[in-house]
Order: sequence, then C-alpha cells, then structure tokens
Amino acid sequence: MNNVEIYTKSYCPYCQRAKELLRIKGISFQEHDITHDPFKETEMRQRARTQTVPQIFIAGTLLGGCSDLFELDEKGALDALLGVSRCSDG
Repeated sequence: MNNVEIYTKSYCPYCQRAKELLRIKGISFQEHDITHDPFKETEMRQRARTQTVPQIFIAGTLLGGCSDLFELDEKGALDALLGVSRCSDG
C-alpha cells in the first residue's frame, strides 16, 4: 500500500491533472477536498506549510504539488516512490 493523500479544491485544474496522473498509474489515493472545509484546509496548511493546492503526501511525507508530481514522473522516479512497476517496451 502506497498511502497517497492529495489535498484538492474542486475548481483547481492542477488538482485534476495530478489526480488523473495517479489514476493512469493505477494508484489509489485519499482525496481531501478542502473547497468548503476550513478545518481540512487548516490541516493542509499546517502539514504542507503552504496554501496552494494540490498538496500531495506519500506515506505521510510531503511530495509537493502538481508540477513536483509530474517532474518526478518525467525523471522516472515517481514509479519507484509509489512502488509501481514500469512496463518495458519490447
């Protein structure tokens, strides 16, 4: 189990992109929609020390936002971090 959490807002296109990448990789995640939840938003701000969304945590450790997620994926490091096997072409 990879224990992925993502704090989102319903109208955030970066949140949608981050969730879509996780879905494509077959990664289940717990979403915390803070659009109308000030208590969860406060929790996110305390954990991530920022107010921007999305904020992604893996096994309780802050990964960062959408651009951080995609950057790790482009480097090939995200699969290892998530425990996902990469399929080789060939």
